[in-house]
Amino acid sequence: MHDDRTLVEARLRRVLDERIRPAVYPESVPLRVAVWHAPGEPVPVAEGLAAEPAPIEVGARWGAPWGTSWFTVTGTVPEAWAGRTVEALLDLGFDENMPGFQCEGLVYRPDGTPVKGLNPRNQWVRVAAPAAGGEEVSLHVEAASNPVVLDYRPFRPTPLGDLATAGHEPQYTLTCMDLAVFDETVWQLVLDLEVLGELMAELPEDSARRHDILRAVDRALDAVDLQDVNGTADRARERLTGVLAAPAVPSAHRISAVGHAHIDSAWLWPLRETVRKVARTTSNMTALLDDEPDFVFAMSQAQQWAWVKEHRPEVWARVKKAVAGGRFVPAGGMWVESDTNMPGSEAMARQFVHGKRFFLDEFGIENEEAWLPDTFGFAAGLPQIIRAAGSKWLLTQKISWSRTNRFPHHTFQWEGIDGTRIFTHFPPVDTYNCSMKGAEIAHAARNFRDKGRARHSLAPTGWGDGGGGTTREMVAKAARLRDLEGSATVAWETPAAFFAKAEAEYPDPPVWVGELYLELHRATLTSQARTKQGNRRSEHLLYEAELWAATAAVRTGFRYPYEDLDRIWKTVLLHQFHDILPGSSIAWVHREARATYERVAAELEGIVGAAQRALAGEGDTPLVFNAAPHPRAGVPAGGAATARTEDATTLLPRPDGGHVLDNGLLRIEIDARGLVVSARDLAAGRETIAPGAAANLLQLHADFPNMWDAWDVDEFYRNTVTDLTDADAVTAGEDGASVRVVRSFGASRVTQVLSLPAGERRMVLDTEVDWHETEKFLKLAFPLDLHAERYASETQFGHFHRPTHTNTSWEAAKFEACNHRFVHLEEPGWGVAVVNDSTYGHDVTRTVRPRGDRGTTTTVRVSLLRAPRFPDPETDQGVHRFRHALVPGAGIADAVREGWRINLPERRANGAGTVSPLVTVDNPAVVVTAVKLADDGSGDVVVRFHEAHGGRAEATLDLGFPVADHTVTDLLERPAGEAEPPARDGDRITVRLRPFELMTLRLRRA
Repeated sequence: MHDDRTLVEARLRRVLDERIRPAVYPESVPLRVAVWHAPGEPVPVAEGLAAEPAPIEVGARWGAPWGTSWFTVTGTVPEAWAGRTVEALLDLGFDENMPGFQCEGLVYRPDGTPVKGLNPRNQWVRVAAPAAGGEEVSLHVEAASNPVVLDYRPFRPTPLGDLATAGHEPQYTLTCMDLAVFDETVWQLVLDLEVLGELMAELPEDSARRHDILRAVDRALDAVDLQDVNGTADRARERLTGVLAAPAVPSAHRISAVGHAHIDSAWLWPLRETVRKVARTTSNMTALLDDEPDFVFAMSQAQQWAWVKEHRPEVWARVKKAVAGGRFVPAGGMWVESDTNMPGSEAMARQFVHGKRFFLDEFGIENEEAWLPDTFGFAAGLPQIIRAAGSKWLLTQKISWSRTNRFPHHTFQWEGIDGTRIFTHFPPVDTYNCSMKGAEIAHAARNFRDKGRARHSLAPTGWGDGGGGTTREMVAKAARLRDLEGSATVAWETPAAFFAKAEAEYPDPPVWVGELYLELHRATLTSQARTKQGNRRSEHLLYEAELWAATAAVRTGFRYPYEDLDRIWKTVLLHQFHDILPGSSIAWVHREARATYERVAAELEGIVGAAQRALAGEGDTPLVFNAAPHPRAGVPAGGAATARTEDATTLLPRPDGGHVLDNGLLRIEIDARGLVVSARDLAAGRETIAPGAAANLLQLHADFPNMWDAWDVDEFYRNTVTDLTDADAVTAGEDGASVRVVRSFGASRVTQVLSLPAGERRMVLDTEVDWHETEKFLKLAFPLDLHAERYASETQFGHFHRPTHTNTSWEAAKFEACNHRFVHLEEPGWGVAVVNDSTYGHDVTRTVRPRGDRGTTTTVRVSLLRAPRFPDPETDQGVHRFRHALVPGAGIADAVREGWRINLPERRANGAGTVSPLVTVDNPAVVVTAVKLADDGSGDVVVRFHEAHGGRAEATLDLGFPVADHTVTDLLERPAGEAEPPARDGDRITVRLRPFELMTLRLRRA
């Protein structure tokens, strides 16, 4: 038989494009259009509906960047259309390749009832089915003229990312405002031919099934009269029924489709626009649920649900009704889809506390899955947090973006630092915006790495990033793929239903231990330094506010600020979203974030100050309040007392130029360049700095990644480096115990103060950078005379070890990694910590010295600043302040303690006398991360703690108040059913913890 395959396939493409698709709407008439442009920020719906519009014609330009225009469209259904299905076609100037990334609209009826959203892949509005001739049509469209920041020439610097610089030129051309007849038979034929054509293209060329489809398609096209598509579509469909009815083979891969609309809570648009994106998307999805009885839609991020409830009550009513029907599903149980590398222990816990509690309070629904399709890698402490929140599953897709190594599993158990395992799934469809194309479905089946043991995967289906969601075309395709020969099978299911089935069929999946590192987007650990500093500072201020407010409430009857703390926590959690905290949003987002963090800090400082005044009382006794979980200078953890004074630090001139700091524990030599050439641990007789090297070395790299400027740093950045060794001035500090160093480079200036606190084994570096570089990367280096094959980085509720070598491609790919408050390196018996108050990105490398002692130099470099130009062309320009400390002779216990110390400096006040802590722990390995009153307002005290050193620990908790009862709880402060309560003797509780084990105790006061 002659092979005419390419001929038929080309015929299918042309006939679909030029004849059949246009026939979906065979008749149309124009609508009358008028518009009112809101003068500033978006207005309430009632105001937009009441505004007086002016006429506008199709073809006119409209929409200044970030503006809002209210279109009114009116018309009359022609008498000849009576009994037919009529739709409005409303094209605001869409580019169909940019769903979620340009102008969008929400359609209302004149009474303010929302109808559905408009986006580039969803431009229709059902008017009537069947229509009555002469029926009047009146619709209103709230249209957002959001500019296209990421276009066909991506990553180019643009002023469009901020209202202040975006300009006022109209962005869009009104393209179509028509009333049209919708021919559902032709529309169904389009879907038949698309599904079969896409399936055919994925089958082997010598497959009998491929040729069966080819012949059926050829016969169907023969049945279409190209001059009367609408009159012959039924006949063409009949010729496809056989190939569409052929069932899938029993071994076919099974796909659970979950309706989805990933909506970045901020990214290339500000937070206020996300509120509207969510309203548009949820309006679309509730409408689709009404039309499609098999469809299931899942939406994560409790914050986005809360926005709908607060800002769009008319949409919220529809959402609540759909949730009650069981097919509009709250997913994920987190406040937002946050970054998981940088949020601190408590913040990561509170993401689940506030997210799960919202869904429980509003709907009585508890999520058992964490849903994080787009997060940039996953910290090794996360499994325990997921489990402690009462969840047990995790979904993400992002690891498929890794550039170096292909992850070996799609379904597996993920084991965290404490041994907790979470059943985890990476959808092999490799997108969280699946559109049910044949290529996507075939890729999922081919790509699935657990064949032979499992055959079930999930496909998040719908337009996302900027929202939009699932379309009726996707639902129609899924119906045809439910049981179709040659394809994976597709069924709409909830995330919980998928996970239950996947877990049942794969009871013993492989195990992955440690972090899920994304081999991409490493620069998000450094970009937008002020945002990261705001997050770190807010986390520690919240810790302090809860601690001192709870202590004052128990001690003095101080009013505990439940509502304020709840609101502030939610604000901080929102800003941990995976494009805000990572620094990958437009300038508008980060400008607002800086202002928000300033307000948060002021409010929390007010709470802390009021609580401490209540605790201190009236008096002249000098007090130091110590919020850190370890005692210092005689002041107990979580209490206040008069601090012990220490011997002074001496500052002497160095013979070869520079200065020497000595406090009896450390001797620090700073040369005439302002570099640390010696840091000697006097007790151990051990030098910290590698021979011939210098610490406090600022290094500047060119930094122009191949793409994703704010997100990525490519390894070739290391090929060029400038050591900033020239100093403008190196002088003794005015306090007589510090050294001040000033450097200039490029258009920037650095001022550092190096100090050695009395009685402490740490050198503190305060760095101020007035940064005005472009496409540069600034690092701070500490070359250490230390041989270690691995090092520890703090993560949530513990620390995680990474190798210092690059034996394999997996290790080499981790050339930039995340830490929280410390990194720690150690030879047996002696180690070094580098601690910080606000940085996350770092790298650790090792070399063997070719001469002299041939020892190992292990270099820790802290990432300070970057200067990408997309999406914010002014990223990080201006003044920044950082604090770091080098801690020679540090064990892991010292690293933990000093990491807390640098982030929680003591506070001083005068008062009546000592303030005793609510809880005292007798083992420094057991670290308290929260002391607070229970969220339910009962007055119970909640204490959360974990083993922090990586070993087993027994500790006694001395409670500074009478206790009637104690309970081990989950993160939501509910009894943890499996946990046996630790032994209590009066107001003393003894706990035994596994390495890194997390425990929450709820204490009912007597």
